[in-house]
Amino acid sequence: MKKEREEDFEVNLTGEEMQGEEAKPRWFKRIRKGILTSTADKKETPEGLWSKCPECNYICTTTELKEALYVCPKCNYHHRIGSEEYFDILFDNKSYTVMYDNIFSVDALHFTDLKPYQKRLDDIHSKTNLKDSMRVATGTVNGQGLVVACMDFEFIGGSLGSVMGEKFSRAVDYCIEHKLPYLVISKSGGARMMESAFSLMQLAKTSGKLSQLSDAGLPYISLLTDPTFGGISASFGMLGDLNIAEPGALIGFAGPRVIKETIKKDLPEGFQRSEFLLEHGFLDFIIDRKILKNRLAEVITLFRN
Repeated sequence: MKKEREEDFEVNLTGEEMQGEEAKPRWFKRIRKGILTSTADKKETPEGLWSKCPECNYICTTTELKEALYVCPKCNYHHRIGSEEYFDILFDNKSYTVMYDNIFSVDALHFTDLKPYQKRLDDIHSKTNLKDSMRVATGTVNGQGLVVACMDFEFIGGSLGSVMGEKFSRAVDYCIEHKLPYLVISKSGGARMMESAFSLMQLAKTSGKLSQLSDAGLPYISLLTDPTFGGISASFGMLGDLNIAEPGALIGFAGPRVIKETIKKDLPEGFQRSEFLLEHGFLDFIIDRKILKNRLAEVITLFRN
């Protein structure tokens, strides 16, 4: 057996293969069943088949991860996902209607930082199927009607701009008209400063629309996911009748690094994680993604009663 193995994988570290257009060293070649091959002939594994958990380094197939609702089977780490994945998880039979998808951001201020804002928008539109950093959909959750507004971090960090504020407001109007509860899934780095005052105005606009929803006697549920920062946490992110979060989500206004550099002190362990916020009274409860749909249906039923 040992002799066969040496013959199958003969390696010459000093000789050279003189065949072909130029001499090539034999050290990277091997003979398998009489066929001379090189590492260049090795088949590459297609991308997207495997996923590695950033928390525990557990490796599983993307199919296995998707079946687990993008939650690590080993350590329960909740991977970041977008609006399409949340809609599929929440709505019955993955059936829902996307609303207000014809609204686009524009560069009203002709703003330029590292590159023009309009160029940044064009690049994102060409790389993704997203129109902006929030998508709104309506459907049923265990038979209960619900409107869901979900952010996409892939679109300029899920930033709050004028389009997000407009979609948010129209969704509130739709809830009032059809007597439906409202769920917002936040995942954002904060206000979109490329829109300057137009962005900051959305903090007041969205908060005011929630007052109308409250006056109509309809529930508003705020689900905070990793990460939720800046203008989102300073406005509608923390204004829910229920403020809930996924496990381990990083939630705050300024980031922990900025705070630490400002106050020149070490921060408590787990600072700004959802478990820390729950302990200090900022959240009502933490919900695992695997039971999110059923728990939301129960909460909606309680509100209706």
